[in-house]
Amino acid sequence: MALGDLMAASRFSQSGAEVSSHLEEFSANGNHVEEDGDMNVYSSNNINNNNSNARDLSEMASSSYAAMTTTTSMAYLPQTVVLCELRHDGFEDCMPSGPSDSGLVSKWRPRDRMKTGCVALVLCLNINVDPPDVIKISPCARMECWIDPFSMAPQKAIEAIGRNLNQQYERWQPKARYKCTLDPTVDEVKKLCTTCRKYAKSERVLFHYNGHGVPKPTPNGEIWLFNKYIPLTLNDLDSWMKTPSIYVFDCSAAGLIISAFVELLDQSTSTSGPSAKDCILLAACEAHETLPQSAEFPADVFTSCLTTPIKMALRWFCTRSLLHESFDYSMIDRIPGRQTDRKTLLGELNWIFTAVTDTIAWNVLPHDLFRRLFRQDLLVASLFRNFLLAERIMRSANCSPMSYPVLPPTHQHHMWDAWDMAAEICISQLPTLVDDPNAEFQPSPFFTEQLTAFEVWLDHGSERKKPPEQLPIVLQVLLSQLHRFRALVLLGRFLDMGPWAVDLALSVGIFPYVLKLLQTTTPELQQILVFIWTKILALDKSCQVDLVKDGGHTYFIRFLDSIDAYPEQRAMAAFVLAVIVDGHRRGQETCIEAGLIHVCLKHLQCSSPNDAQTEPLFLQWICLCLGKLWEDFSEAQLIGLQADAPAIISPLLLEPQPEVRAAAVFALGTALDVGSDTSRDGQGEEDDDDEKVKAEAGIVKNLLNVVSDGSPLVRAEVAVALSRFAFGHNKHLKSVAAAYWKPQSSSVLTSLPSFAVKGSSSGYTTPTHYMPHGSIVPSPIAPLLRVGHDSQPVSRDGRVSSSSPLATPGIMHGSPLSDDSSQHSDYGALNDCVTNGVLSYSRRKPLDNALYSQCVLAMFNLAKDPSPRVESLGRRVLAIIGIEQVVAKSFKPAGVSIRPGEPSTSASASLAGLARSSSWFELTGGAHLPLAFRTPPVSPPRPSYMTGMRRVCSLEFRPHLMSSPDSGLADPLLASPGPSGVSDRSFLPQSMIYNWSCGHFSKPLLTAMDDTEDVIARREEREKLALDHIVKCQHSSLSKMQNQIASWDTKFETGTKTALLQPFSPVVIASDENERIRVWNYEEATLLNSFNNHDYPDKGVSKLCLVNEFEENLLLVASNDGNIRIWKDYSSKGQQKLVTAFASIQGHRPGVRSVNAVVDWQQQSGYLFSSGEISSIMAWDLDKEQLVSTIPLASDSSISALAVSQVHGGQFAAGFVDGYVRLYDIRTPEMVVSATRPHTQRVERVVGIGFQPGLEPAKIVSASQAGNIQFLDMRCAKDKYLTIDAHRGSLTALAVHRHAPIIASGSAKQLIKVFNLEGDPLGTIRYYPTFMAQKIGSVSCLTFHPYQVLLAAGAADACVSIYADEILPPR
Repeated sequence: MALGDLMAASRFSQSGAEVSSHLEEFSANGNHVEEDGDMNVYSSNNINNNNSNARDLSEMASSSYAAMTTTTSMAYLPQTVVLCELRHDGFEDCMPSGPSDSGLVSKWRPRDRMKTGCVALVLCLNINVDPPDVIKISPCARMECWIDPFSMAPQKAIEAIGRNLNQQYERWQPKARYKCTLDPTVDEVKKLCTTCRKYAKSERVLFHYNGHGVPKPTPNGEIWLFNKYIPLTLNDLDSWMKTPSIYVFDCSAAGLIISAFVELLDQSTSTSGPSAKDCILLAACEAHETLPQSAEFPADVFTSCLTTPIKMALRWFCTRSLLHESFDYSMIDRIPGRQTDRKTLLGELNWIFTAVTDTIAWNVLPHDLFRRLFRQDLLVASLFRNFLLAERIMRSANCSPMSYPVLPPTHQHHMWDAWDMAAEICISQLPTLVDDPNAEFQPSPFFTEQLTAFEVWLDHGSERKKPPEQLPIVLQVLLSQLHRFRALVLLGRFLDMGPWAVDLALSVGIFPYVLKLLQTTTPELQQILVFIWTKILALDKSCQVDLVKDGGHTYFIRFLDSIDAYPEQRAMAAFVLAVIVDGHRRGQETCIEAGLIHVCLKHLQCSSPNDAQTEPLFLQWICLCLGKLWEDFSEAQLIGLQADAPAIISPLLLEPQPEVRAAAVFALGTALDVGSDTSRDGQGEEDDDDEKVKAEAGIVKNLLNVVSDGSPLVRAEVAVALSRFAFGHNKHLKSVAAAYWKPQSSSVLTSLPSFAVKGSSSGYTTPTHYMPHGSIVPSPIAPLLRVGHDSQPVSRDGRVSSSSPLATPGIMHGSPLSDDSSQHSDYGALNDCVTNGVLSYSRRKPLDNALYSQCVLAMFNLAKDPSPRVESLGRRVLAIIGIEQVVAKSFKPAGVSIRPGEPSTSASASLAGLARSSSWFELTGGAHLPLAFRTPPVSPPRPSYMTGMRRVCSLEFRPHLMSSPDSGLADPLLASPGPSGVSDRSFLPQSMIYNWSCGHFSKPLLTAMDDTEDVIARREEREKLALDHIVKCQHSSLSKMQNQIASWDTKFETGTKTALLQPFSPVVIASDENERIRVWNYEEATLLNSFNNHDYPDKGVSKLCLVNEFEENLLLVASNDGNIRIWKDYSSKGQQKLVTAFASIQGHRPGVRSVNAVVDWQQQSGYLFSSGEISSIMAWDLDKEQLVSTIPLASDSSISALAVSQVHGGQFAAGFVDGYVRLYDIRTPEMVVSATRPHTQRVERVVGIGFQPGLEPAKIVSASQAGNIQFLDMRCAKDKYLTIDAHRGSLTALAVHRHAPIIASGSAKQLIKVFNLEGDPLGTIRYYPTFMAQKIGSVSCLTFHPYQVLLAAGAADACVSIYADEILPPR
């Protein structure tokens, strides 16, 4: 089972069980929700097949209402929650960083691995002669290196001791060179040290000094040598040994040496700055101590602990154990096995000892010191492990070993108890194993128990608690096949806790172990190893070098290609490979040699878009891996193009997950060769890269399809990809941009070839997103009129509208609005219409000019994107093709006041002379510098904002500009030659999707991120509250709504345009025409927040909606131009954050200056519907952030009012300018359910529409400007069953309560009328002059509280009033 199953389980653990259970509980409580009328549903089972919405639309608008009580709460309390993914959390603010390759996280890596290359052993034993300052006891410790020096002749004894010491050290570092000198003189020691340093070069040298036969060191730290006791100063010793070095001093009062040495280091630091010396010292005791003389110890107890720790530890333990009476000490020398073989008793003891001492050091030492002493040098690490034992044993004899650097005391650490237990288990087996060589050795339970302790920590530990002390033991366990799998799974769980855990594991030294494990072929380890490497690389990218060096990449390519892994695990393998090739040329080359491109493409081909089994994460990472593989690597790009990669990747641009679409854009964008300037300017080879050019054209066409994607994540990637294209095709795009503002000769214009425009099914051309932001429509594009018999595009005043090359390719390829026939429109006919002198200056045209024109258009649109981040990227793309911002004063003709959005004829005359230089494209203004593109429009544009932009022109263009008096430049300064665009590749904006996606793997993957209890509790509480209020609303008696409970002067200069009441707090949100949004608490009468929706010059708000009512709700603000911005934390002062933003309307009807968007949001389905002065209704799925459907309008009339059903997902009603009302259901194939024209007396536009309360699907209230309100049942043949003449010709607003049988209508004549569903007037709210002389203007908006009988009314004079019934409703 293990980790793979753990991961699988976590996929399915987020269930809606809690939600459904308490819903049933509600409805079971009192069966209190009543329905009226019959329940037959007109199109119950016709669910649109194309709708792959994972959130069961059909379930919510459940086709059979049999189980009415249970369905009711489901219908009234939508369970859909949107826009709460990781990508919505601060996309605009933060620049995510991917795996780090420097700084903090690479501290775990030993700065430089070291080796002790040479060992100098100096023995001053002077056997048979006691030093003058030592008085020995009897019996006294005599053993030196486990030899009794008095058992043989002195010379033989010292030689044997020297040999033994040599062998004891060799066990820890067999590859070092050993030199031993016995009872030496100063000259001999000097020769020994200089020889060792010469041999070791820059490696470490160990100096071991045994001074048992000479006096204690002097107070200055000098040590004694021969002949006749000659002192050697530390300064001399240090000058011969140099650095790096390690000293072991086994003599009494050795602490004096350490003190003197530290003094010496301090002096050198004070004279020559920070010391670069790498010196380590180990001393047997403190300055005032003598070595233990007890016969239970050897004389060189310190050396024995350092070089033969197991023997020393067992002998010392046995004297203190219950076994000491019956135990034969000689058995310790006969422990079977080898130290290096962990399957033998001696090997296992050594293994456990290593694990225990490592663990003590890891838990007691600072991590950088631990790495220096225990992970940098093999011999140093062994000596320090054994030093911990020396401290434990010698402190029992009142002797304290010392070290430099100083270690904290460890002799009482509780892990020694675990060692004692392991030693006891071993000793109890020893007699049997020694007597019977065939007896089976029972492995110690030590490692199993420690893994269990680690598992317990994992169940209860966290970052805030003490780290798990068993981590070094887990590391040791990886060496054993027996425990390896369990250890890896537990390690995986630990690493999953966060980057802090990965950093801990790396600093304990896990890296070489898991790197080595990639050489194993054990299948069950594959999944967990891939997981562990994912976690490591998510923290530290620098490991890519080690992986490539050791050939580790092949392990992951094999895993990626295996069929038995979960898609999530294969996504991890793709992530690891993406990090390996990220900015690492050697990695890219080796992975291409291993065939990674073909493996990735094969997986993309296998996954058909409709295959629900394909994990989005897997698709996302395959794309990112491919993108990183060929990023800035032209050989790889060529291999990808030859393998038809763009055609395989492009279907992913339609995937429902924005992350997958963005990753696909990234892969396509990095496949574009940025190239050098010369090759792109047509001076390179003529024919070699025709195929490449063709492929690049295909890539760019695909990118243009998603330039108006609903997710800013995707559009940001499109901007980055287009910047690469702009960099590679710089001059061609510059020339197209130049052609915008270079006057065209009329002969060229009139000789345009005629071409048929294929439009959407309504017959209108569909310039998709490529309309300038806001209400101004530059004439060269706007007059793409309905295609009649005359195929020549003709503008309203009859002239050919082709003053710029943008006029022709305005019909954008593959626009979301166009039907299939226009998906592959032919560019050939468009090529020649723009090839006048400017465009054909280079010898070959790499791509057709229509495509360049579309790219420039797309770049303009990105530069006016509603998302600030995308907009700034779009501006950078424009800068690459030489269009930069200049400061321009806003211009207003004298004596003419023009309100934005209202074309003024009086202004036109005064502006006639400025037509050439006024702005062609209006781009962002406000806080940003205004930016516009200058070209001669056919008709004068709006003058409100004289914004400026300059075309940074290269020298080739200068003659044209300067010679033409009518160059379209407002100021000759602007024509001065600037730099010819950007030639430095560092200017290219950086993609974000890769770094952003890496963040996914830094987060916990094994534990399901369930909602916290608070969130669930809050939702339950709100649902209960809502259901209680719904019942009260449904049973509410006559309501006059005349009690004004609050009045708020919003201080809006242009009056309140739209308002909204929050469902679960006493808060009203309002906006004015300038899109200033204010949030007010009407119980406390306090302003909570006030902010601007955006800083563009074109203002106008269409609607406010709440998204995710029952959660932390979001505020959706729809602007008149169809741009949608969604805010979170909007009711906290200054804390508002933009969650997402997109243009919900693309293109609009010819000859219309403003879109006048109408928008509504439906929580059940997660759909946003928008329309306006366009020939269709756009349905956006906010979960996918994608346009899912474009519903063509049957008539030429546009929509003036839109309302969604709050109980039937996918159903909405639209009121038209010509008085028609149509009911739509997005789940049916034909979309339109029924149509009627209730407003017939005078053809007046429908100004308000709404669904009647209750679960009936087709009962609608609609109100026209003429003042009549119609009650319609769209299922019945007869048009209307009730009409109210509410106001005479002045109706401005209509509100229908969601649950109470009440509607309200507002009039320009300063009154509001309230009716019930039978049409009976319940009351009238008039604005009388009061004693405060308040009289407010015409009613501009009305809105009911969703769950209470409260009405908010906004007026043209900035006042918002809230009305309740006579009695204030309890909250």
